Amino acid sequence: MKLTNIKMGIALLLVMTLLSCSKDDGNGPDPIEVLGIPFASTASNITDTSFQANWVLVAKTDGYLLDVSTNSSFSTFVAEFNALSVTGNTFVITGLSPATSYYYRVRAKRGVEVSNNSNIIAVTTTGIVAEDPTFLKVKANALANPFFVGVAVKSQQLSTGSAYDVVLKNEFSSLTAEYEMKMNPISTGSGSYNWVAADKIVKYGNDNGINVHGHALVWHNAVPNWLTNFSGTNAEFTMEVKKYITDVVTRYAGKVKSWDVVNEAVNDNDGGLRNTIFLQKMGPNYIKDCFQWARDAANAAGDTNLLLFYNDYATSTNINKQNKVYTIVEDLMANNLIDGVGFQMHNTYLSPTKIQMETDINRAVVKGLKIHVSELDIQVNQNNDITYLTEERNLAQKAKYLEIVKIYNALPAANKYALTVWGFKDNESWIPYSTDLNHPGNDWPLLYDKDFKLKSAHTGFLEGLN
Repeated sequence: MKLTNIKMGIALLLVMTLLSCSKDDGNGPDPIEVLGIPFASTASNITDTSFQANWVLVAKTDGYLLDVSTNSSFSTFVAEFNALSVTGNTFVITGLSPATSYYYRVRAKRGVEVSNNSNIIAVTTTGIVAEDPTFLKVKANALANPFFVGVAVKSQQLSTGSAYDVVLKNEFSSLTAEYEMKMNPISTGSGSYNWVAADKIVKYGNDNGINVHGHALVWHNAVPNWLTNFSGTNAEFTMEVKKYITDVVTRYAGKVKSWDVVNEAVNDNDGGLRNTIFLQKMGPNYIKDCFQWARDAANAAGDTNLLLFYNDYATSTNINKQNKVYTIVEDLMANNLIDGVGFQMHNTYLSPTKIQMETDINRAVVKGLKIHVSELDIQVNQNNDITYLTEERNLAQKAKYLEIVKIYNALPAANKYALTVWGFKDNESWIPYSTDLNHPGNDWPLLYDKDFKLKSAHTGFLEGLN
């Protein structure tokens, strides 16, 4: 009996001890929390020589370590901003250079413990720097591996002594007809043609030693009415297209050095072939047929050096589309019908990323194809959130032009062909209010303003050639 009572007492004592140990009296140490990683947010109060870095506070820290660099890899640091110890969630960085791109990141610290780096924020200081007046083609021609610097033109711009004429001869070594060498303005009926504008453009290039790139033999948005309403059989429709391609390539043999044979044949949704009149009437092999007819016409005319390109847009960001384009390209390569790929690059100052562009272009590079950045412009107001070209957007556009040109300039010599800007002046660009792009307002996407004044974008282009 006594032994039982002793056992019960011991059990009761154990229970009371456990209850006592589990009681939170507020005096024991709190569990140690994992040190969080800060989240950096957009810079504010940007001036010519300073900006305010911002980030979200992390719980239970002693402070933060702030890094500032002029490159996103942080291989170098702005003086005094290599793990600078700061408190709070803002810090004003001063002593900077005007019109310069900077990057910042932060880490949280607690005692000897330091978190991983936050995300990286890019910011460009304001300010005006004199633009580099060097002519684009002069710098490009001086490269170890030069390439054509092109521009899209209209025939009416090519009057001797006009501002366009002066700029074109000084700056550019290649030209592309913006619209007047497409099927719609040339073909007026079966075997009937209006060559006036196209002849003027080609003659201007040939007379002035400027490369002429033909754009484009087949494009679904440039089908003449007579062919859209064609009442013959599909076989007869096909023969009309063959005749058109043959006649155009033959006329300009030896004068036009390259052609976009087929333009924008892949849809934006699922990466299939765009449902055009050419696909409907000529079948899924129409692209290869068009390239074959162009090659045959050139060879028959003795122009064995003509370069044939496939041209399309948004392939850097639309992977389904990119994959389909390269399927088309590989089929054409298997039949020795293609020399290069045109990447339109109607980009924004935010997109595509450097990696996206390089990945896309390099798929053509490894195939040994020529690369034509064929229709370059860079939007800065795609969301219609500014009413004039702000200094911040101006410099962001400059940085994007620099990035694209630098990517192109780094290509192997054998893959370089031309880098073509799609127009001269901002106010004459196709971008503002474009229904095709769903662009809601004004924009300033080119290298010159409405008065032919050099923009920072022009300097960015030049710096990309360094």
